[in-house]
Amino acid sequence: MGYFRENIEKAKGYEPGFQPSETDVVKLNTNENPYPPSPKVMKVLAKINAEQLRRYPDPMGNAFREAAAEVNDVSADHIMCCNGGDELLTIALRAFCDENRPVAYPVPSYSLYPVLANLQNCKTIEVPFDGEFNLPPKLVGTGAALTIVCNPNAPSGTFTSVDEMASLADELAGVLLIDEAYVDFAEENCAGLVKEFDNVVILRSMSKGYSLAGMRFGYAIAGPGLIAGLMKVKDSYNVNAVAIAVATAAIKDQKCFKENVEEVKRNRAILTAQLQALKFKVARSCANFVLAESKNCKANEIYDKLVQRNIYVRFFDLPRLSNKMRITVGTSEENDKLVLALKEILSE
Repeated sequence: MGYFRENIEKAKGYEPGFQPSETDVVKLNTNENPYPPSPKVMKVLAKINAEQLRRYPDPMGNAFREAAAEVNDVSADHIMCCNGGDELLTIALRAFCDENRPVAYPVPSYSLYPVLANLQNCKTIEVPFDGEFNLPPKLVGTGAALTIVCNPNAPSGTFTSVDEMASLADELAGVLLIDEAYVDFAEENCAGLVKEFDNVVILRSMSKGYSLAGMRFGYAIAGPGLIAGLMKVKDSYNVNAVAIAVATAAIKDQKCFKENVEEVKRNRAILTAQLQALKFKVARSCANFVLAESKNCKANEIYDKLVQRNIYVRFFDLPRLSNKMRITVGTSEENDKLVLALKEILSE
């Protein structure tokens, strides 16, 4: 048609995990938390009134900023609210990158990074992980304006230590964005680095540990200088009033959050052992999913046979991932259904 910019015309676009319309399915493909959010969230949601919907929301989401600041041991000027963690990625690429200012990241990782870079028309520098998903030393020397490290990494679930991330931040001339969308399920996090380094931005999501994927809420943690700059780029009212109220209630209920996270971690350990008993190779995961590789059957064939049984996992037809499946940790009942189905498929 000729209406779009050339890079948009040629872009394939991001492909999210399949969202089945049926309810009678085992859905382990998009890393949602299998447990409901805090009861306090539901109470807040029930009290949403017409006045909150009639007015524009607080453009800064200050109620959430204060609550998130307390949880992360920083001041509120270190926090920026976002419409999901993905919006922070968009804001960061718009703020730091252009045709002459590239973005770098290890691969394989979150497949949205190159899509957003292409929309911004900036060069991507992809640095391969090794077979164990260790942080590539060459990431330091790219000269990129923005370096993104997903930690824990998606889709491997592997975690790079805080000390290694600190060393990377110290050596980079540009900004280091640490995508901690899955860090709720790890044993440590990099939030403290924003006090040591003025070039570090932490991405956090309320979708995973807090069970709010349907609400679309995330936030940034960074030094006040970076936050002030990023604020210039965000939309004027980028998070809605309902989301602010709900996310604030969720992050304040740390007891419920920690209980849910521990249950997911417990089920992750059981699922990993069950998959290994079926001869799957499973990387040690610090996220709410596992990456499983079968030596006895092709991953795409297993995926198709699971779909026939109304069980959905994630298959990536991408280099280094085409023989693997990413499996969200579900409830113990969901995981058992998956394992039973895999036993049937592998015995056929």
